[in-house]
Amino acid sequence: MSDSKLKNPINQYYHDKFPKQKQTAPGLQCEMTPKPDCGETSYKGSGRLSGRKMLITGGDSGIGRAAAIAYAREGADIAINYLPFEQKDAEEVAKIVKSINRKAILIPGDISDESFCKELVDKAYKELGGLDNLTLVAGKQVAIENIADLTTEQFRKTLDVNILGLFWITKAALPHLPAGSTIITTSSVEGYQSSAILLDYASTKAAIIAYTRALGKQLASKGIRVNSVAPGPVWTPLQICGGQPSDAIPTFGQQTPLKRAGQPAELASLYVFLASEESSYITAEVFGVTGGIHIN
Repeated sequence: MSDSKLKNPINQYYHDKFPKQKQTAPGLQCEMTPKPDCGETSYKGSGRLSGRKMLITGGDSGIGRAAAIAYAREGADIAINYLPFEQKDAEEVAKIVKSINRKAILIPGDISDESFCKELVDKAYKELGGLDNLTLVAGKQVAIENIADLTTEQFRKTLDVNILGLFWITKAALPHLPAGSTIITTSSVEGYQSSAILLDYASTKAAIIAYTRALGKQLASKGIRVNSVAPGPVWTPLQICGGQPSDAIPTFGQQTPLKRAGQPAELASLYVFLASEESSYITAEVFGVTGGIHIN
């Protein structure tokens, strides 16, 4: 006998064509159509991260926002990093977090700046009263069809945001992280199956996979676990700010076996699992959330 409460994953979330749209980077989630589902109303916590103190980059929107909401509903206090332009989105997240009596520290700034990365960690540690998780989601993605049009400036900026930012934040945070802490990076299916139009982005995502595996092995003796989430096509502001060509937006994600784009809310529980003690024997691993696209 079938369970009437089961949901078909093909149509569980938005599965129609997306309206063609474009914003200037970095963009705002609150101005997207439809707005990404980050679990604002659906995620229910059960105390799995009670008392934890967590720093999230890119926590204003998309996948970082979904992680922030889930962490707070699981009992954690959080510090959220984002670019100053994204203040409106960040304030929405802070309002949700504070409504459930958890602490939300907003720290705007650009993680492609090494000195800011240290300031970010120091402020998060001080205002949270400790630090035991880094959830590193922020990223830069700009589609360029021809390498001749890919500037050195863009390639370097993508490297700075996607790779060096992780390195600088991790290095600054390690003196504060006790045994039992967790670090979660955000790689991508692009690190395995690279799109021709995402040369710089795909290169950094492959590097994040190697970085995660190496760092996980290095920090294991300290009792700190490091894992990565590798999303497939997920509906976030990254896509409509140049991450995808405008003509590709309407059918974004429909090439996956599940025939739709993912929503940030669909990744939240995995971030919670990797941040929590439930994943105590897992480190240096990569977990795909891709709608059926294989990662290796």
